[in-house]
Amino acid sequence: MTLPYYHIGDMVIHMKTTLNIDDTLMRRLRQEAARRGTTMTALVEAGLRIVLADPDAAGGETVDLPPLPSWSSGGQRVDISDREELYRAMEDE
Repeated sequence: MTLPYYHIGDMVIHMKTTLNIDDTLMRRLRQEAARRGTTMTALVEAGLRIVLADPDAAGGETVDLPPLPSWSSGGQRVDISDREELYRAMEDE
């Protein structure tokens, strides 16, 4: 008798996921996969294996992000734990 969930073991090996990839990089991936006669999945897996085996081999570059913006709100206008004060402040506006 075959178990109804026999195929579950195969799902552990081949997991599907969603990645957000830059459009330009995705076009290059499609072109390279077609040129090599392979799949985009095979190329992505090969690239991940290289990066995970030796991060410096793939450039290991970090992205310098600009600092997050900051501003001053001028401080709190009302103590929100004081319900009556909060209602008064809301009526004044």
